[in-house]
Amino acid sequence: MRIPESELIINADGSAFHIHIKPEELADNVILVGDPGRVDMVASFMTDIEFRHESREFVSTTGKYNGKRITVLSTGIGPDNIDIVATELDALANVDFKTREVKPEHRRLSILRIGTCGAIQPDIPIGSCILSHISIGLDGLLNWYANRENVTIPDMEEAFKKHVGWDKYLPSPYFIKASDKMIEKFKDVTVKGVTLCAGGFYGPQGRVVRLPLAMPDMVSKFESFRFGEWRITNFEMEGSALAGLARQLGHDAVTLCCAIANRHLKSSNPDYKALVRNMVQLALDRLTA
Repeated sequence: MRIPESELIINADGSAFHIHIKPEELADNVILVGDPGRVDMVASFMTDIEFRHESREFVSTTGKYNGKRITVLSTGIGPDNIDIVATELDALANVDFKTREVKPEHRRLSILRIGTCGAIQPDIPIGSCILSHISIGLDGLLNWYANRENVTIPDMEEAFKKHVGWDKYLPSPYFIKASDKMIEKFKDVTVKGVTLCAGGFYGPQGRVVRLPLAMPDMVSKFESFRFGEWRITNFEMEGSALAGLARQLGHDAVTLCCAIANRHLKSSNPDYKALVRNMVQLALDRLTA
């Protein structure tokens, strides 16, 4: 079936509409970062740089690390941008941009998102690398796609909503497990994470500046939630959308974050660049091992 021009927009140069990458420029290994400025920092570890594209918050490059080709792409902030990035990366891999038809053989990408987060458990120190084994989508994005129940963890979702006293006006949360293949690469050097992925930085993460919250005690309820061996470890804003869409589309994905704040202890480290650089080195080593 031919995908119409209105549904998948392709630029005149043959690149994907938002991220401006061409099919031949995409590597099988992809690193996603939120901050556009972080793309060049990751690329500084790499050799054989092929290109650098920039359009709005989407900056990209492809090069090599340990002899393996890697694409680095910034997404900006939030699950809405992950919807764009995950869809266009999959299209680059699995849609023929000339015929606009899905390719007969599926190409599976390995996608690692690296970023920063806030821990919510008192025993997780600032500087910890937290691997999101499970991501909790508070944003509602995956609910727009069919068959979300085939990739989510419904009994954990129901236990969470009951424990928290989920507000009826909020999007239904979804729980997604990361790729086993990607977890295996990082599990021995990271904190085992269950990550809340919010649709905003302030209210959706329990911060109060001038507006009151619909669920005033939400952060303490998140901290006390338990489901078997699992407890919630941290907040961030993109991992659930990535994990959910990647699983639906047949790709391997996981999120790795450096904790630069602890919400329980009300502490933070705004001078975290060295911590992130160490995490990037770890990510590149493990992704290409």
